[in-house]
Amino acid sequence: MIDFNLGDDLKFKILFLGDVVGRQGRKVLTLNLKDLISELKIDLVIANGENSSGGLGIDPRTAGEIFASGVDFITTGNHVWDKKEIRSYLNENSDRIIRPANFSEGAPGVGVATIKKGNLPSVAIFNLMGRVFMGDLLDCPFKKIGSLMENIEADFSFLDFHAETTSEKVSMGFHVDGRISMMVGTHTHVQTADLRFLPKGTAYITDAGMCGAYDSVIGMEVGPVLERFKTGLPARFEPAKGRAQINAVAFECCSEQKKVVSTERILRVYP
Repeated sequence: MIDFNLGDDLKFKILFLGDVVGRQGRKVLTLNLKDLISELKIDLVIANGENSSGGLGIDPRTAGEIFASGVDFITTGNHVWDKKEIRSYLNENSDRIIRPANFSEGAPGVGVATIKKGNLPSVAIFNLMGRVFMGDLLDCPFKKIGSLMENIEADFSFLDFHAETTSEKVSMGFHVDGRISMMVGTHTHVQTADLRFLPKGTAYITDAGMCGAYDSVIGMEVGPVLERFKTGLPARFEPAKGRAQINAVAFECCSEQKKVVSTERILRVYP
């Protein structure tokens, strides 16, 4: 962890939770997130919730559970449309849940929102999706982020880049370096060990990981996934049960200097 030892009165902390997967993901947050917030002295919590409903998609009920657990804001990704009920919910709650901004302009919801919680500095939260191996017709995320930033004013900025390949996420990090305060990659559900400050100051990690079953294949039951790989035959994947984990990243920000001054990767495993 890097810490520049600034006075506590100048600092506030943002916690980003990796993809919340299924019932175990929601449950581990419901049972443990508020204690984690207290322990780490977190002021603002953001979570990727696109896998929270049955492991694929998000609906109003599961979004409500995530918010009730202590999350302030939800980002999403390629499974955002899997539950049709979410479409109107995105429109009605665009100040606290967003979808990737590089979907068509006619898609429900918005891809960026600014949150101002209490006396904290304002934080503009951006959500974009990568195009490599993602299977969707999407606008170029590298061009889209530039046009989005032109119209947003906030003290800090945060980007959830939901993408498959490491190279695309690392490239986006360098693309926004010095222009976005914090960038996290999501989608692959495995937390990477490259949390760092990029050369121009952006706090960056390639993937934040996931919140869900610990003894699993990226949140799913091991057996069916293993059989799929061994036989090549179709299999029905279900979110796993048992021990649960919280993967997260904490960013400590200086309100006076308007920059991130400390970062920390979080991995907690619960019975």
